[in-house]
Amino acid sequence: MSKKILMLTGDYVEDYEMMVPYQMLLMLGYEVHTVCPNKKAGDSVKTAIHDFEGDQTYSEKRGHNFALNYDFDAVNTADYVGLVIPGGRAPEYLRLTPRVIEIIREFNADNKAIAAICHGPQLLVAADVLRGRTSIAYPAVKPDVLMAGGKWAEINETLTNAVVDGNLVTAAAWPAHPDWIAAFVKVLGASITI
Repeated sequence: MSKKILMLTGDYVEDYEMMVPYQMLLMLGYEVHTVCPNKKAGDSVKTAIHDFEGDQTYSEKRGHNFALNYDFDAVNTADYVGLVIPGGRAPEYLRLTPRVIEIIREFNADNKAIAAICHGPQLLVAADVLRGRTSIAYPAVKPDVLMAGGKWAEINETLTNAVVDGNLVTAAAWPAHPDWIAAFVKVLGASITI
């Protein structure tokens, strides 16, 4: 059985939501292919760091350059057991790429694990996979989820919880990484023991 995970990304993806899950999944023995439309292995995406500093919304600072390790045009969803969609600003424009939407629909149609965090559920909305499903996202994405026919779960005060509905695992922001990745790995059929 394949242990490959696909991670969809783009410029100004949220830094922690890209790098930390990538590293956590590698640590667990998964091969993670990071891709971006119109980019190839060896190209990079710029990241942004979003922080919660007491303002009405998150603040944004320039993050790192993240090197992609696979060609977007070579993606065949049959090769993967799961999909990770980080947040940040990338999802708002990635949803304009038809192949991105097809990839999400293919994963969902095959009932493969899909993990989306922060603004990542904007791609789930665009792919029309949230209708009748329960999820969360960054709170500003709630109207999108509801208008797409999704059901909104409660986000705890510290933004540390994840929500599972079948093959979908969603979370509001990077403070939820431990719960989000643990739930994703469980949906993948793996277990972590200490």
